[in-house]
Amino acid sequence: MRTRLLALSVLGVVVALSGCHHATRPDGTRVDKKGVNDLAGFESFIATHPTADQFKKMYPGVVLMLPGMISTMEIRYDNSRFFPQLDKDGHIIGGDFH
Repeated sequence: MRTRLLALSVLGVVVALSGCHHATRPDGTRVDKKGVNDLAGFESFIATHPTADQFKKMYPGVVLMLPGMISTMEIRYDNSRFFPQLDKDGHIIGGDFH
């Protein structure tokens, strides 16, 4: 009985700590899962005309609202939902936060 309790306790600690790791982007900067804080860096990234997959890798904490996706009417002040403007090839060429 005690070994089961110990095993469950250890499992609980492992699960709790697994959500604490900090991800990094391909360029080595830390990922902030709350939205975009560095707008100048974000605008520089958008100027490279990334694809949706590149955007999701670089900014996993930002919801990319592609055309046809349904969104709520909530107001977000943390730059965590981006509505992109796309070119004919599907590359992001601009957009704004809502």
